[in-house]
Amino acid sequence: MGAMAHLEVFSVGNTLGEGILWDSRRQVLWWTDIQRSRLHRYDWNRRDLQVLETPDRVGSFGLVAGSDELITAFANGVALYDPSAKTLRWLAQPDIEPGVRFNDGRVDRQGRFWSGTMDENEPRAPRGNLYCVDRAGQAHVRVRGVKISNALCMSPDGSQLYFADTPTRTIRVYDLIEPEGRLGPGRFFAQTPAGSVPDGSAVDVDGCVWNALWGGSCVARFTPEGKIDRTIAVPACQPSCVCFGGPDLDLLFVTTAREGLDAATLSAEPHCGDVFVYRPGVQGLPESEYRL
Repeated sequence: MGAMAHLEVFSVGNTLGEGILWDSRRQVLWWTDIQRSRLHRYDWNRRDLQVLETPDRVGSFGLVAGSDELITAFANGVALYDPSAKTLRWLAQPDIEPGVRFNDGRVDRQGRFWSGTMDENEPRAPRGNLYCVDRAGQAHVRVRGVKISNALCMSPDGSQLYFADTPTRTIRVYDLIEPEGRLGPGRFFAQTPAGSVPDGSAVDVDGCVWNALWGGSCVARFTPEGKIDRTIAVPACQPSCVCFGGPDLDLLFVTTAREGLDAATLSAEPHCGDVFVYRPGVQGLPESEYRL
Protein backbone atom coordinates (compact mmCIF):
# COMPACT_ATOMS: atom_id res chain seq x y z
CA MET A 1 0.00 0.00 0.00
CA GLY A 2 1.26 3.45 -0.87
CA ALA A 3 2.99 5.36 1.93
CA MET A 4 2.25 8.72 0.30
CA ALA A 5 1.70 11.48 2.84
CA HIS A 6 -1.29 13.73 2.39
CA LEU A 7 -0.50 17.35 1.58
CA GLU A 8 -3.44 18.81 3.44
CA VAL A 9 -6.53 17.87 5.46
CA PHE A 10 -9.80 19.77 5.49
CA SER A 11 -11.03 19.10 9.03
CA VAL A 12 -14.76 19.10 8.32
CA GLY A 13 -15.91 15.99 10.21
CA ASN A 14 -18.51 15.02 7.61
CA THR A 15 -21.05 12.38 8.56
CA LEU A 16 -21.06 11.11 4.97
CA GLY A 17 -18.75 13.17 2.76
CA GLU A 18 -19.37 12.32 -0.90
CA GLY A 19 -19.64 13.45 -4.50
CA ILE A 20 -16.47 15.54 -4.58
CA LEU A 21 -15.64 17.38 -7.81
CA TRP A 22 -13.40 20.15 -9.10
CA ASP A 23 -14.91 23.14 -10.88
CA SER A 24 -12.15 24.30 -13.27
CA ARG A 25 -14.16 27.31 -14.45
CA ARG A 26 -14.37 28.83 -10.96
CA GLN A 27 -11.35 27.10 -9.35
CA VAL A 28 -13.67 25.70 -6.69
CA LEU A 29 -13.85 22.32 -4.97
CA TRP A 30 -17.35 21.05 -4.17
CA TRP A 31 -18.58 18.12 -2.11
CA THR A 32 -21.68 17.03 -0.23
CA ASP A 33 -22.26 15.82 3.33
CA ILE A 34 -25.27 13.70 2.43
CA GLN A 35 -26.84 13.04 5.80
CA ARG A 36 -26.54 16.64 6.97
CA SER A 37 -28.05 18.14 3.79
CA ARG A 38 -25.01 20.33 3.20
CA LEU A 39 -22.84 21.32 0.26
CA HIS A 40 -19.25 22.37 0.86
CA ARG A 41 -17.72 24.95 -1.47
CA TYR A 42 -13.97 25.59 -1.19
CA ASP A 43 -12.64 28.56 -3.18
CA TRP A 44 -9.11 27.52 -4.10
CA ASN A 45 -7.67 30.99 -4.74
CA ARG A 46 -9.21 32.60 -1.66
CA ARG A 47 -8.71 29.53 0.56
CA ASP A 48 -12.25 30.04 1.73
CA LEU A 49 -14.63 27.25 2.76
CA GLN A 50 -18.39 27.82 2.72
CA VAL A 51 -20.92 25.32 4.07
CA LEU A 52 -24.28 25.72 2.33
CA GLU A 53 -27.50 24.21 3.66
CA THR A 54 -29.60 22.40 1.01
CA PRO A 55 -33.38 21.79 0.94
CA ASP A 56 -32.89 18.00 1.04
CA ARG A 57 -30.06 15.50 1.15
CA VAL A 58 -27.76 15.70 -1.90
CA GLY A 59 -26.42 12.36 -3.11
CA SER A 60 -24.39 13.75 -6.02
CA PHE A 61 -24.26 16.64 -8.48
CA GLY A 62 -22.53 17.94 -11.59
CA LEU A 63 -21.52 21.22 -13.16
CA VAL A 64 -23.82 22.94 -15.67
CA ALA A 65 -22.39 24.64 -18.77
CA GLY A 66 -22.70 28.42 -18.74
CA SER A 67 -24.56 28.48 -15.42
CA ASP A 68 -24.06 28.89 -11.68
CA GLU A 69 -26.51 26.03 -11.14
CA LEU A 70 -25.53 22.47 -10.32
CA ILE A 71 -27.43 19.49 -11.69
CA THR A 72 -28.23 17.92 -8.36
CA ALA A 73 -29.44 14.47 -7.37
CA PHE A 74 -31.45 15.18 -4.26
CA ALA A 75 -32.79 12.19 -2.30
CA ASN A 76 -35.99 12.05 -4.37
CA GLY A 77 -35.13 13.53 -7.73
CA VAL A 78 -32.84 15.50 -10.01
CA ALA A 79 -33.00 19.30 -10.25
CA LEU A 80 -31.06 22.32 -11.42
CA TYR A 81 -30.07 23.99 -8.15
CA ASP A 82 -28.21 27.22 -7.44
CA PRO A 83 -26.73 26.75 -3.95
CA SER A 84 -26.04 30.48 -3.49
CA ALA A 85 -29.37 31.84 -4.74
CA LYS A 86 -31.26 28.80 -3.34
CA THR A 87 -33.25 28.46 -6.59
CA LEU A 88 -34.42 25.01 -7.65
CA ARG A 89 -35.87 23.75 -10.95
CA TRP A 90 -36.93 20.11 -11.00
CA LEU A 91 -35.97 18.07 -14.05
CA ALA A 92 -36.93 14.54 -13.06
CA GLN A 93 -38.61 12.97 -10.04
CA PRO A 94 -38.90 9.27 -10.79
CA ASP A 95 -41.42 7.22 -8.84
CA ILE A 96 -39.03 5.69 -6.30
CA GLU A 97 -40.10 3.62 -3.31
CA PRO A 98 -39.93 4.77 0.33
CA GLY A 99 -36.47 4.04 1.76
CA VAL A 100 -34.80 4.51 -1.64
CA ARG A 101 -32.74 7.63 -2.42
CA PHE A 102 -30.41 8.96 -5.08
CA ASN A 103 -26.71 8.37 -4.46
CA ASP A 104 -23.63 8.60 -6.71
CA GLY A 105 -23.69 10.57 -9.97
CA ARG A 106 -21.57 12.14 -12.72
CA VAL A 107 -21.87 14.04 -16.00
CA ASP A 108 -20.70 12.10 -19.06
CA ARG A 109 -18.53 13.47 -21.90
CA GLN A 110 -21.64 14.13 -24.02
CA GLY A 111 -23.20 16.40 -21.38
CA ARG A 112 -25.75 14.01 -19.85
CA PHE A 113 -26.09 13.41 -16.10
CA TRP A 114 -26.04 9.88 -14.68
CA SER A 115 -27.14 9.09 -11.14
CA GLY A 116 -28.23 5.92 -9.39
CA THR A 117 -30.46 5.14 -6.45
CA MET A 118 -29.91 2.91 -3.42
CA ASP A 119 -31.90 1.10 -0.75
CA GLU A 120 -31.24 2.68 2.65
CA ASN A 121 -32.68 -0.23 4.64
CA GLU A 122 -30.70 -3.10 6.15
CA PRO A 123 -30.34 -5.63 4.69
CA ARG A 124 -30.20 -3.84 1.35
CA ALA A 125 -32.64 -4.91 -1.33
CA PRO A 126 -32.12 -4.47 -5.10
CA ARG A 127 -34.64 -1.64 -5.32
CA GLY A 128 -32.35 0.91 -6.96
CA ASN A 129 -31.85 1.90 -10.59
CA LEU A 130 -29.24 3.73 -12.63
CA TYR A 131 -30.76 6.72 -14.44
CA CYS A 132 -29.50 8.84 -17.31
CA VAL A 133 -30.86 12.40 -17.42
CA ASP A 134 -30.58 13.44 -21.06
CA ARG A 135 -30.04 16.94 -22.43
CA ALA A 136 -33.80 17.46 -22.63
CA GLY A 137 -34.03 16.86 -18.86
CA GLN A 138 -35.72 13.47 -19.20
CA ALA A 139 -34.66 10.57 -16.95
CA HIS A 140 -34.24 7.10 -18.46
CA VAL A 141 -33.60 3.89 -16.51
CA ARG A 142 -30.43 2.22 -17.80
CA VAL A 143 -29.75 -0.45 -15.12
CA ARG A 144 -32.38 -2.00 -12.83
CA GLY A 145 -32.18 -4.00 -9.61
CA VAL A 146 -29.32 -2.25 -7.81
CA LYS A 147 -28.70 -2.25 -4.05
CA ILE A 148 -26.27 0.73 -3.86
CA SER A 149 -25.33 2.69 -7.00
CA ASN A 150 -21.71 3.81 -6.97
CA ALA A 151 -18.37 4.31 -8.77
CA LEU A 152 -19.81 6.19 -11.79
CA CYS A 153 -17.12 7.51 -14.12
CA MET A 154 -16.35 7.58 -17.83
CA SER A 155 -13.37 6.62 -19.94
CA PRO A 156 -11.32 9.55 -21.31
CA ASP A 157 -12.91 9.27 -24.77
CA GLY A 158 -16.42 8.98 -23.29
CA SER A 159 -17.16 5.65 -24.95
CA GLN A 160 -17.33 3.59 -21.75
CA LEU A 161 -19.10 3.98 -18.41
CA TYR A 162 -17.99 2.38 -15.14
CA PHE A 163 -20.57 1.51 -12.49
CA ALA A 164 -20.72 -0.60 -9.32
CA ASP A 165 -23.44 -2.11 -7.17
CA THR A 166 -21.43 -1.65 -3.97
CA PRO A 167 -22.36 -4.81 -1.99
CA THR A 168 -21.24 -7.03 -4.90
CA ARG A 169 -17.67 -5.62 -4.55
CA THR A 170 -17.68 -5.54 -8.35
CA ILE A 171 -17.12 -2.67 -10.79
CA ARG A 172 -18.63 -3.26 -14.22
CA VAL A 173 -17.96 -1.45 -17.49
CA TYR A 174 -20.50 -0.68 -20.21
CA ASP A 175 -20.17 0.59 -23.77
CA LEU A 176 -22.09 3.84 -24.28
CA ILE A 177 -24.24 3.57 -27.40
CA GLU A 178 -24.74 6.90 -29.12
CA PRO A 179 -26.56 9.10 -29.79
CA GLU A 180 -29.17 7.97 -27.24
CA GLY A 181 -26.75 7.19 -24.42
CA ARG A 182 -27.98 3.63 -24.04
CA LEU A 183 -25.73 1.03 -22.43
CA GLY A 184 -24.41 -2.14 -23.97
CA PRO A 185 -24.20 -5.30 -21.85
CA GLY A 186 -22.22 -4.84 -18.63
CA ARG A 187 -18.87 -6.62 -18.43
CA PHE A 188 -16.83 -7.50 -15.37
CA PHE A 189 -14.08 -4.89 -14.85
CA ALA A 190 -12.68 -5.41 -11.35
CA GLN A 191 -13.38 -6.70 -7.87
CA THR A 192 -12.26 -4.84 -4.76
CA PRO A 193 -10.02 -6.59 -2.20
CA ALA A 194 -11.64 -8.52 0.65
CA GLY A 195 -12.87 -6.23 3.43
CA SER A 196 -13.54 -3.32 1.10
CA VAL A 197 -16.29 -2.30 -1.30
CA PRO A 198 -16.24 0.20 -4.19
CA ASP A 199 -17.42 3.74 -3.57
CA GLY A 200 -16.80 6.90 -5.63
CA SER A 201 -14.46 6.89 -8.64
CA ALA A 202 -12.56 9.16 -11.01
CA VAL A 203 -10.57 8.50 -14.19
CA ASP A 204 -7.07 9.87 -14.91
CA VAL A 205 -5.50 10.90 -18.22
CA ASP A 206 -4.19 7.36 -18.71
CA GLY A 207 -7.69 5.89 -18.48
CA CYS A 208 -7.05 4.33 -15.07
CA VAL A 209 -9.94 4.22 -12.59
CA TRP A 210 -9.24 5.55 -9.09
CA ASN A 211 -11.73 4.18 -6.57
CA ALA A 212 -12.34 4.97 -2.89
CA LEU A 213 -12.32 1.60 -1.12
CA TRP A 214 -14.93 1.92 1.64
CA GLY A 215 -13.79 -0.22 4.56
CA GLY A 216 -10.33 -0.54 3.04
CA SER A 217 -8.66 2.66 4.34
CA CYS A 218 -7.28 3.39 0.89
CA VAL A 219 -7.79 4.54 -2.67
CA ALA A 220 -6.89 2.07 -5.42
CA ARG A 221 -5.97 2.74 -9.03
CA PHE A 222 -7.23 0.13 -11.48
CA THR A 223 -5.57 -0.07 -14.90
CA PRO A 224 -7.85 -0.18 -17.99
CA GLU A 225 -7.45 -3.98 -17.72
CA GLY A 226 -8.95 -3.92 -14.20
CA LYS A 227 -5.76 -4.65 -12.25
CA ILE A 228 -4.73 -2.67 -9.17
CA ASP A 229 -1.35 -1.11 -9.84
CA ARG A 230 -1.25 1.48 -7.05
CA THR A 231 -2.90 2.26 -3.74
CA ILE A 232 -2.80 5.30 -1.48
CA ALA A 233 -3.36 4.71 2.23
CA VAL A 234 -5.96 7.00 3.81
CA PRO A 235 -5.98 7.51 7.63
CA ALA A 236 -9.72 6.85 7.78
CA CYS A 237 -11.41 3.49 7.27
CA GLN A 238 -14.30 4.78 5.11
CA PRO A 239 -12.96 6.64 2.05
CA SER A 240 -16.07 7.55 0.08
CA CYS A 241 -15.24 9.48 -3.11
CA VAL A 242 -12.31 10.87 -5.10
CA CYS A 243 -11.69 13.55 -7.70
CA PHE A 244 -8.76 15.17 -9.46
CA GLY A 245 -8.44 18.92 -9.06
CA GLY A 246 -6.26 21.90 -8.40
CA PRO A 247 -5.23 24.37 -11.13
CA ASP A 248 -3.18 21.68 -12.90
CA LEU A 249 -5.56 18.76 -12.14
CA ASP A 250 -2.65 17.01 -10.43
CA LEU A 251 -4.13 16.75 -6.93
CA LEU A 252 -6.32 13.91 -5.69
CA PHE A 253 -9.05 14.84 -3.21
CA VAL A 254 -10.61 12.12 -1.04
CA THR A 255 -13.78 12.43 1.04
CA THR A 256 -14.40 10.14 4.02
CA ALA A 257 -17.27 9.33 6.39
CA ARG A 258 -17.95 8.96 10.12
CA GLU A 259 -21.33 7.32 9.63
CA GLY A 260 -21.78 4.01 11.43
CA LEU A 261 -18.47 4.08 13.31
CA ASP A 262 -18.29 3.39 17.02
CA ALA A 263 -16.58 5.59 19.59
CA ALA A 264 -13.45 3.42 19.71
CA THR A 265 -12.93 3.67 15.95
CA LEU A 266 -13.51 7.43 15.96
CA SER A 267 -11.01 7.80 18.79
CA ALA A 268 -8.40 5.73 16.92
CA GLU A 269 -9.11 7.51 13.60
CA PRO A 270 -9.89 11.14 14.48
CA HIS A 271 -9.78 12.21 10.82
CA CYS A 272 -12.78 10.12 9.80
CA GLY A 273 -15.13 12.45 7.97
CA ASP A 274 -12.36 14.80 6.80
CA VAL A 275 -11.18 15.50 3.25
CA PHE A 276 -7.61 14.58 2.29
CA VAL A 277 -5.41 16.02 -0.47
CA TYR A 278 -2.69 13.99 -2.21
CA ARG A 279 -0.31 14.54 -5.10
CA PRO A 280 -0.51 11.18 -6.90
CA GLY A 281 1.94 11.92 -9.73
CA VAL A 282 -0.69 11.75 -12.46
CA GLN A 283 -3.21 14.22 -13.81
CA GLY A 284 -6.94 13.90 -14.02
CA LEU A 285 -9.40 15.15 -16.61
CA PRO A 286 -11.60 18.26 -16.47
CA GLU A 287 -15.07 17.55 -15.09
CA SER A 288 -17.69 17.43 -17.87
CA GLU A 289 -20.60 19.88 -17.72
CA TYR A 290 -24.29 19.13 -18.14
CA ARG A 291 -25.75 20.75 -21.24
CA LEU A 292 -29.52 21.17 -21.17
